[in-house]
Order: sequence, then C-alpha cells, then structure tokens
Amino acid sequence: MSDQTNDRKLEHIRAIEKDPHTDRSGRYFDRIHLTHRALPEIALSEIDSSCQFLGYELSFPLLISSMTGGDHQLIKKINRNLAIAAQQTGVAMAVGSQRVMFTTPEARESFELRKYAPDVPLISNLGAVQLNYGVDSDLAQTAIDCLDADAIYLHLNPLQEAVQPEGDTDFSGLGAKIKKLTESLDVPVLLKEVGSGLSAADIELGRDAGISIFDVAGTGGTSWSRIEHHRRADGSDLGIKFQDWGIPTPIALKLAAPYLGTATIVASGGLRDGIDMVKSVILGASLCGMAAPLLQPAMESAEAVVVEIEKIKTEFRTAMFLLGVPDIASLFNNRSLILEEC
Repeated sequence: MSDQTNDRKLEHIRAIEKDPHTDRSGRYFDRIHLTHRALPEIALSEIDSSCQFLGYELSFPLLISSMTGGDHQLIKKINRNLAIAAQQTGVAMAVGSQRVMFTTPEARESFELRKYAPDVPLISNLGAVQLNYGVDSDLAQTAIDCLDADAIYLHLNPLQEAVQPEGDTDFSGLGAKIKKLTESLDVPVLLKEVGSGLSAADIELGRDAGISIFDVAGTGGTSWSRIEHHRRADGSDLGIKFQDWGIPTPIALKLAAPYLGTATIVASGGLRDGIDMVKSVILGASLCGMAAPLLQPAMESAEAVVVEIEKIKTEFRTAMFLLGVPDIASLFNNRSLILEEC
C-alpha cells in the first residue's frame, strides 16, 4: 500500500512529461476581451499589485498550486524549489496531497518546507474523500504541523478517483464530515476541485460545512483524468472519454459570483499567464493558482521558478497598466473592464 501511494506521485509526473496533451489548453480565458485604455492616466511604475491572503501580504495574487509530494528525490527537489521561489517572489504555495505521509513516513521530508518559505502562506492538502477512508482530524493536524501550514486544502476529485485504477470512490456523506473537521481545526479549511470545477451546489454544501474559501479549479488546464488513463492496464479509454469533463474556470467563477460577499474565491485550472490572472480577478478571484507553468522550472532549479514567476508578474502588472487600474481593489470584481465575451 505504501509503495503504491508513493510511486503514484512519480508516475503522475512522468505521465505529464511524456504526454503534452495532459494539458488540455482550453484557453477559455481567451474568449474574454478586456477594455484597452490608450490613455490609462497612470504610470506603470505606480501599479500596486500587492494583496492580502491568510494574513500575509503577497507581491501579486499568485498561488503556486498543488503539485506533488512523496519519497523521491525529484519530488523533494520540486517542492523545495517551489518553496524557495515562493519566498523570494512573495507568493503563496500549496502542496500536493499529504496522504502519502501516512503510508510512507519518509515522504514527510517533501512537505517540511516552512524553513524555505518562512514569510509566505503555505497550505496543506488532503483528499476530502479520505475522510471516508480513515483520515480524521488528528491526521489532518499532523499534515498541517508537518508543513507548519496556515490553512489546509480538502481537495475534491471524484473524476480522478473514478478513473484511477485504485481510486477511492465513496464520496457519500462528506458534507457532514467536512463540517466536523472544519470545527475541530484551528486553521482555515479550503475546499477545492482538481480540474473539473466547483458548481454553485458544491459551494452551498461547503458553506453549510463552515468553509469560506473555495478554489473553483475548473477545466482548461491539466486533466487528471487523462493522467490516470496512462496508469490503467485494462485498455479502457475511460480517462480519455472524460478528459475534458467539467466546468471551465471562467464559468465556475461566474457561478461563484453570488457568494463573493461571504466567501473568498480562488481561481485555478487553465490559467497560463498574467493576463489570465487579471481576467480571473475581474471575475471575482482573490487569488490565482498555477501549477503546470511552474512544474518544469521546478525540476530544474529555484532560480528557474523565480524567473517564470517574475515573468507572470510582469504580464499581470502590464495588463493592469493597460486597463488603467492602479491596484487590486480597483481590479477585483470590476466587470466594467470586460469589453465582450465570445
């Protein structure tokens, strides 16, 4: 069991490396056209892209989204490089599922990242479905303590589990168990999908469970269904059939819009540059998660990740400048900046 859970993490990375079509490249954000300002009436140098999240000030609203973890040198290198880069660039970071810690204790090292990122938000991560398979508040606290995390993700991945050869597919009664967990922990619990999107009904259930931060994680980016397809030995095309299943991220953000007064929304799933991030903030996202653009740099060095993040930040600030928007507050949920959608 331990080897299976641990090895799966490396198999996921290898599947992404060998199959570029695991990134579905939906480019759904390209359908949103913004209002260019030829007279922005501000100086680019005066743009303030900083924002607040979980009590920290970030240089711009980027979250290094959940990727991996486990007892492999490559995985440890990836997480270490991401954490160092998060600290150097002033952005948030979430780790991949920490369930592997409980089956392979040697995997803990890949999540002991606070020493590399003392001044930025770090978010733990466990699968919500694991609450039906033995994970409880004590194990969740263990995951939080390992990372010295400021919050914990409960990720929702019914499609991935359905395609995964050894998937856990009993999602029954999770709302009540999430509520119990939320009430027992001292850090915020965040609810997120992994690439198929959250519906309004999902947000309602999360709110009933005491959740106030939601990562919509829609379609358009990495397809975990297609990744798991490569791990099946039965010849089934189930993972290919459902590789684009779900709610595109811009639509998921619109579905979440009625909750902006009482909930914080994170956008992820198919964001590939600073322009996508700007569009996400306009649609109500307080934070924008990216993983795929940072994976290859993280396999190289922390410096390579820093270069990529700074590139994305420059794109983000340039888009703000071209919209005539001086700060995040002026950008957030400002749909008057949308020229048209097609």
